[in-house]
Amino acid sequence: MKIYFAGSIRGGRADQGVYQKLIEYLRKFGEVLTEHVGDAAITENEGENAADEEIYEKDMAWLRMSDALVAEVSTPSLGVGYEIGMAESFGKKILCLFNPDCGRKISAMLSGNPALKVGFYRNMPEAQGLIDHFIKDIKEHAKG
Repeated sequence: MKIYFAGSIRGGRADQGVYQKLIEYLRKFGEVLTEHVGDAAITENEGENAADEEIYEKDMAWLRMSDALVAEVSTPSLGVGYEIGMAESFGKKILCLFNPDCGRKISAMLSGNPALKVGFYRNMPEAQGLIDHFIKDIKEHAKG
């Protein structure tokens, strides 16, 4: 399985440690195409050494080849929202993870969209359980 992980980069890196743990967990199910999102060395200024067009083309290629998108959406990000919309248009399975303890509300564009699975978690075991259920559903639908 090829998994596209989405998390905020230019929108803020406050959840980078969470992204890293989620990516590590997702690796047990397959290849995470966007492991760099969890890298502590990447800052909000990511992309200064690469043209925005190159980043867009690379990310869209990864998104097209992925089997599913898992997005951590507690930190608002225009890019993550765009990736979710594109994944939906490509017919990908999508899981949005949101921590209600972050002090913000999840966008109604996510929580109100029946094409997305939205999971609320407060700790890593809860997030992992949501991922387990999401992956199990994908595998069951692939069988039959």
